[in-house]
This record gives sequence, C-alpha cells and structure tokens, in this order.
Amino acid sequence: MTQVKQFMPHMLAIVIGILGGIAAYLSGFPLPWMLGPMIANTAAAMLRMPVRGPMPLRPYVIPVIGVMLGSGVSAEIFGKLGSWLITLAVLPVFLACAAGISYFVYRKIGRYDPITAFYAAMPGGLNEMLILGAEAGGDERRIALAHAARVLVIIVFVALFFSFFLGVTSGSNGAATWVALNAITIKDYVILGLCALIGAIGGKWLGLPAAPIFGPMILSGIAHVAGWVVVAPPTLFVIAAQITIGTIIGTRFVGATLAEVRRDVSLSAFASLLMLIAAVGFAELLAWGSGIPVAQAFLAFSPGGLTEMGLLALAVNQDVGYVSVMHIIRITLVIAIAPFVFRWTR
Repeated sequence: MTQVKQFMPHMLAIVIGILGGIAAYLSGFPLPWMLGPMIANTAAAMLRMPVRGPMPLRPYVIPVIGVMLGSGVSAEIFGKLGSWLITLAVLPVFLACAAGISYFVYRKIGRYDPITAFYAAMPGGLNEMLILGAEAGGDERRIALAHAARVLVIIVFVALFFSFFLGVTSGSNGAATWVALNAITIKDYVILGLCALIGAIGGKWLGLPAAPIFGPMILSGIAHVAGWVVVAPPTLFVIAAQITIGTIIGTRFVGATLAEVRRDVSLSAFASLLMLIAAVGFAELLAWGSGIPVAQAFLAFSPGGLTEMGLLALAVNQDVGYVSVMHIIRITLVIAIAPFVFRWTR
C-alpha cells in the first residue's frame, strides 16, 4: 500500500499528461502530444496538485526514443555529410552569440550574480549545467528553473514557429501517417529491442555523450541503413514518448512558487526568444550558404534538450540524424568549454 501511495503522484502526472495531450490534439494545437502534457502538468504544478515527474520511466523511455530517432537515418545521410561541415563551423559562433545574449538578460536584467547568470545562460544540458553551476557556487534552484524554463519555452516557440510560419505540423496528426503496432514484425521488435538494450549499455561503457539516447540511435540507424528494419516506429510509441517527456518537463516546476516562476520563466522566455531570433538568422545564413532547408537548420540551432529536439524533428518529418547529431555536438561543446570560459572570464 505504501508503494502504491509513492507512485500515485507519478500516475497522476501521467494521467494529466494524457488528458492534456488529447485536449491539445482535439483543439488542433501544434505538436499536441508534447505541448499538451507540458502545459497541463506545468499548470498542475502551479496549482500545487500532488504531481511528480515519472522519472522512473525515463531510463526505459530514453533508449526507446534513441531507437526511434535512429529510424530517421538513411543511406542518403552519407551524401549530405559535406554540408554538415558548414553547420559544424557555424555552430560554435552561434553558441557564443546565444550564450552572450542569454548572459546579458540574466545578469543585467535579472540581476543574477555572475556565477548563476553564467550557468543559467549556457545552452547545454540541464543536469550538466546544474552540476557545474553548483560546483562553482551558483544558485542551484535558479539555474535549474532557468534551464527547465528554457526547454519548455523553446519547445513551445519552435512548435508555434513551425506551425504558423513554416506551415509544418506534427506528422502524427494525420491518419495517413499512422503506423500501427502490427505494422512491424516480431523480428523487427527483437532487433530494435536489442538496439535499445545494447546501445544504452554499450554507449555508457564507451563513454559516448548522451549515451542512453545516442547509443541506441547509432545501432538503430545501422539497422535501418542495412535494411534489417525498414518500417518506421509505431505511431503509438512516438506519442507515448512525447507524452512522457512533456510530462517530465512540466513537472520540473513542482515546488516552485508563483513569484519564482513568474520571474524566472519571464527572464527565460525573453532570453530564449532572443536566442531563437539568432537561430533563425543563422539558419537563414546556413540555408543560403549550404542549401540545407531553413526548417532543418532552425531545429539544429534551437537550444532545447537533445531528446526533445530529436522528437520534434521526428514529429515534423525533418532529418532526425542531422538534428540529433548537431544537438549532441552542441551539448558536448558547452559542457567541455563552459568551465574554461568561466575561469577565463573570472
């Protein structure tokens, strides 16, 4: 009975996430299965409802998402590697601009102390920036709220940008793109299951960045390029993954006061909007110089979470391999360089 009580907040958050996703889907909201759970659980957290993020599911969901992202990899990807080099050359410049803009917002407008402002501004992973910021003596709660708000705000802005400016909506909205659970064989399930298990364990053993998602993605990509599996992942799995991730993001605001959320989310929204304006500019420049579609380049530069941006790419039928690899490199660069830049600027 005690264990059931412990899981009740997780179950409530998932139920709210599912209902939020259904409501967003029926109302025609862009990217409904991620935005709906995010917004619904953020509201639940603000209303002090007893919700808690389904973090026990995350170790199982993330490798599955990696396998899904790998399904977007094709043999054609190798012919595009040359154009990726231009993105890799531009990416560090964009990261410096995005971090500088965000730092200015947190330091000059938000009046954060220099350490907290620096690690709140870095467009890296939430957990990594929280650890580095805490070690440097920053305000952990503000850093955590800043990054949680950044991911939430950027996903909302990106979804709206794709829907209203680019005319691109989630591929899972239409029945024509629905892939049934029985569309892939038992053999396919076994192969993809092994990709998830071996990829997660092997990626961690090899020390790959973002191993739980990158390892399965690599193996799944190999399986799809080799032709061992040729069917896209069942749509129900893609929806379930989006609901889970959206629920986790929304429940990150549990325990925060309305004053904290109002202040920190407002700052993050402003900083994120400026970063996204820069991302649009860099995406236009990249599209002009390399021929990469603006929508694809914009997703690669949008500094959300790796998992979330990969799912966005999958949902709106963009090049998942390109977007995911660029975000892995972004997070790796920020984690590797941020401590040195911090010491140098100090």
